[in-house]
Amino acid sequence: FAHQMEIYAGFKNQSHTITAEVEVPAARGSGVILAQAGRFGGWSLYLKEGKPIYCYNYLGLERYSVTAAQAVPAGKATIRFDFAYDGGGRGKGGAAAISVNGMKVADGRIERTQPNIFSADETADVGVDEATPVTEDYKEGDNRFIGTIQKVTVELKQ
Repeated sequence: FAHQMEIYAGFKNQSHTITAEVEVPAARGSGVILAQAGRFGGWSLYLKEGKPIYCYNYLGLERYSVTAAQAVPAGKATIRFDFAYDGGGRGKGGAAAISVNGMKVADGRIERTQPNIFSADETADVGVDEATPVTEDYKEGDNRFIGTIQKVTVELKQ
């Protein structure tokens, strides 16, 4: 399913966690789990060929990706993305990690983040990236999640 949100959490300049309870088909799931904004800045948590990826797009100038080496196994899975903000001001970077069913499968760094708004005309979406794509890993209009998203929980940390 896809759902466009009208009110959304402020992810910028703080640590946060995204936890998605999904069901992945036997033929490897793909598509967007949760995304905010688009081509000129934003982020997306998605599956590509079954592998969980988090991409942060800094103003359309730089992209930072954290990519798992292995595909999520078919069936029910919990995919978690953790971002530990460096602090010390606005627009700083942080450490990023992805875990599947409680086991870390990828980690990396996002060197810098947008300190202010992403875009006035982009959206925050569950199950699809409705407007321009955050990453070149998927196409506009062809990124719907293949599988089932049971629940997505966002936790903002001060």
